[in-house]
Amino acid sequence: MYARSAPSSARPAISRRAALVGGAALALMPAAAIAQAPSIHVNRDPGCGCCEGWIAHLRASGFAATVFDAADMRRIKTRLGVPDDLASCHTGEIAGYAIEGHVPAQAIRRLVKERPRAQGLAVPGMPIGSPGMEVEGMPPEEYDVILFGPVGRRTYARFKGVVERSA
Repeated sequence: MYARSAPSSARPAISRRAALVGGAALALMPAAAIAQAPSIHVNRDPGCGCCEGWIAHLRASGFAATVFDAADMRRIKTRLGVPDDLASCHTGEIAGYAIEGHVPAQAIRRLVKERPRAQGLAVPGMPIGSPGMEVEGMPPEEYDVILFGPVGRRTYARFKGVVERSA
């Protein structure tokens, strides 16, 4: 999954669709909200399409996302302390935390607000219906958002699609 390589100079990558969705979201936001938009840095596998859907979800939820195609995702995940069994095709960085995989914006906002002692959040696998993994005609799966770090792991939140469920 990480064998693909991109040019050694990582440059911002954004699709036309993501630019339009992000632009539309910004146009609809009040100026005060734009000024306070949380900023997230997203490293992604350049060959992955689901990343664009997750990034569009973040932007539509008010995040300012900067996106980079990364030639060596494994090195980024190691630097951020992401366990191999939680690894995905994209890794976000926000407020000192790693965000691994299809984590809903709502869970990221809660993490940044609560500031628990952790490395970050992860959604293992690619659950159908999670942000960026919507499949027309298929019902969303229920999935856990995992908080991971130096004190272990625990379920931080449970979602079905983008709706939080009781854990």
